[in-house]
Amino acid sequence: MHHPAEITLRPYCDEDFAAVCAVHDQARSDELRGSCDPRAFVPLAQDVADTDDFVRSQKHVACVGKRVIGFVGVDGVYISWLYIDPAFYGRGMGQRLLQLGIELAGPGAWTICLSGNARAIALYQRAGFAITRTFAGENAGYPCTCVRLDLQPALPDAGDADRCAAATPHLPQAAQ
Repeated sequence: MHHPAEITLRPYCDEDFAAVCAVHDQARSDELRGSCDPRAFVPLAQDVADTDDFVRSQKHVACVGKRVIGFVGVDGVYISWLYIDPAFYGRGMGQRLLQLGIELAGPGAWTICLSGNARAIALYQRAGFAITRTFAGENAGYPCTCVRLDLQPALPDAGDADRCAAATPHLPQAAQ
């Protein structure tokens, strides 16, 4: 088993495209399961619209040695891509790549998942995202249901409220 310390995150380079396509294509059936007809699967290298979105996104890859095992892409504040090689599920790679995606996207980060992709939705929710909308969509011409998840602002704890109250100047009350 590989430990997270053995994983490196680095910016994507054009030479990574074939490896990223392999990761996407291996994980895509898991993404579609329970959400969309499996015939909606189109290999990334053959999907013109997705390839255009991919090129536009700022991307980073996770590697074990030189092997690409996952990637994240961000387009503005939209986390547009997050895929992990299924052989590396459950090892914290999704969390590490998502954290990097959040750092790149900033506080307005959001994403879209297929509604049946419980594993991905749970990952985003653990990172502070909440489902803000459910809507009908399509994937390669097949109907599906999607959810939009938005990063929620951190709520102050009680200590923050006490510090805020202590730092707020007391203004005189209006005369009655």
